[in-house]
Amino acid sequence: MSAITKSAALALAPLLLAAAPAPAPVTPAELSATVKEIASDPYQGRAPGTPGESRTIAYLVARLKALGLQPAAPGGGWTQTVPMIHDVSGAPTKLAITVRGKALSPIPGTDIAPGTTRATRHVAIADAQMVFVGYGVSAPERGWDDFKGVDLHGKIAIFLVNDPDYAAKPGDDAFGKFGGAAMTYYGRWTYKYEEAARRGAIGALIVHETGAAGYGWNVAGNTVGGTYALPVEPGAPQPVAVQSWIAMPFAKALFAAAGLDLDALSATARSASFHPVTLDGARFAIDMPVASSAIESHNVLAKIPGTTHADETVLFGAHWDAYGVGAPDAQGRTIRPGANDDGLGVASLLALARAYKAGPAPQRTIGFGFWTAEERGLLGSEYYAQHPAFALPTTVANLTIDILQTAGPSRDVVLIGAGQDSLDGDLATAAAAQGRVVTPDAKPERGLVYRADHFSLAKRGVPTLLLMGAGGGVDLVAGGRTAGDAWVSDYTAHCYHQTCDTWSAGWDLRGATADVNLFYAIGAKLAGSRAWPTWNATSEFKPVRDETAAARKQ
Repeated sequence: MSAITKSAALALAPLLLAAAPAPAPVTPAELSATVKEIASDPYQGRAPGTPGESRTIAYLVARLKALGLQPAAPGGGWTQTVPMIHDVSGAPTKLAITVRGKALSPIPGTDIAPGTTRATRHVAIADAQMVFVGYGVSAPERGWDDFKGVDLHGKIAIFLVNDPDYAAKPGDDAFGKFGGAAMTYYGRWTYKYEEAARRGAIGALIVHETGAAGYGWNVAGNTVGGTYALPVEPGAPQPVAVQSWIAMPFAKALFAAAGLDLDALSATARSASFHPVTLDGARFAIDMPVASSAIESHNVLAKIPGTTHADETVLFGAHWDAYGVGAPDAQGRTIRPGANDDGLGVASLLALARAYKAGPAPQRTIGFGFWTAEERGLLGSEYYAQHPAFALPTTVANLTIDILQTAGPSRDVVLIGAGQDSLDGDLATAAAAQGRVVTPDAKPERGLVYRADHFSLAKRGVPTLLLMGAGGGVDLVAGGRTAGDAWVSDYTAHCYHQTCDTWSAGWDLRGATADVNLFYAIGAKLAGSRAWPTWNATSEFKPVRDETAAARKQ
């Protein structure tokens, strides 16, 4: 070489590959066609364990076979069986909260949304004491303990959503202790239910607040399809008998009846000296039938084998499930088809598989995981992470797609969970090649980084990157950030998990397609290099990855 040295060329190769477009780029038409199919009525909203799942799995396997991919599930097939407990709670025959002799009558769906994840036919709680535990955080590494040794056995724990730093102000003990406005895992509902169970509580109620939760009561109070859970491992604590969100107006009325001011207590909960508060004279009772069954759902796993480093995997992921069939809306529609969430993610993975097959064979294996039960607590990806088909220490990265914006081209791409790992730089490089920039999530308090399937891999140490068009802040070519925010607000307020999340011929998928092609470039770079993405020194996931460093020694 004359114009450039060989060593310099080798150093530049990954960057040049990241900028290179796909030989057969992903197009809006192919994304639209896939979503139109899987969001149609015969798929019945793609709920796990239903005829809609059977149709979905058959469709995915047929598409992957036609594309020439190979099966990648443990045992050599296309599907990984995921055992689950499916509970559909019936209308309570009794649901009462009494405070100092005064009966409160919470209305299911309006004030409370009771459910369970236990394998049981009946939930009966007669006279349980109620205890406010603030944010319910036990984080010794941050010097924070909301429980102070209080015994919760047989009691109902009431939590605030998010973590103590969410609403903290300068001078509050919590200020800067967690993620500032950005939600940490301590703020997630899954953590709170799990912590209540670990401490022996019989029930857990989370006070809903739209800003702190990241979604409205229309989502939190939605019990369509019941609850799903992975079977409890031997020796692990049983889930709480009843779990639920409670609406803020009802929560304030409950605390007021007990002579307490919820707003004042919430401020106190931002102090390290906070101590759980028993709601004086408050008792909780419920008698609720449960239709409980053990079901089998399925992840679908496929691969394009690597030519020289087949034991190293770049893993793409999206969830195929949606919310199934429920009560009719105002227009009489009962199917929640999940066209965007996450039909567009599924369509993106199939389009990426086609694009990679049309290009040069990768040096590393490129894997594709279509997960079940994301909407029920990331269950499919969690089960995969416990029983991986591709060894996690040599999984190079997980690239997840969950919701894409449908409002047209944008000048930027929103990065969920900025500052965690080196893949941020890969995204910036690929975006620059498209003439775009990267914008951090405008509303990190919603905790989106903990609400998609990549999290199941991240907490096992696999570096991750998430594309989520509902991240907010997207700078649309037509209308700028104002129009981008309007799209996100409208989608999350009205169609997220609802019957109106339907395919539309009017979608403008040029921006979504550009995002998917970004992932193509990043995946191609990783699959054609010897690079190993790394967690940043401040990431909570770095120590886990470091434990398996020897597996990545070359």
